[in-house]
Amino acid sequence: MSKLFFCFADPHFKKSNHRRRIIGVGFLAEYTYLLKKGGRIYSITDVKDLHDWNDSHMAANKLLKKVSEEELANDICVQLITNETEEGKKVARNNGAKYVAVYEKICDN
Repeated sequence: MSKLFFCFADPHFKKSNHRRRIIGVGFLAEYTYLLKKGGRIYSITDVKDLHDWNDSHMAANKLLKKVSEEELANDICVQLITNETEEGKKVARNNGAKYVAVYEKICDN
């Protein structure tokens, strides 16, 4: 796989449900196994706490590196998940914030 997208996932606010979040240690091991070298994981949410959770878990994974803001400015996928998804449009209509994190796989398994 070359790209994985997690767009406006359920935040599972209760601490007892954090294990159900789509991005976590166990799931990231699976995702990085499936990604080819140079493949990217895209995450977008309108919930700051979930963004921080996703970002910290991906940053802790040794097979991933965060994609720079400069690179993201030219990434069509970021533009599309931010502005063209139904949820992205809804958040924009409600003047909500959108938080994006993109990580790239840096080596083979």
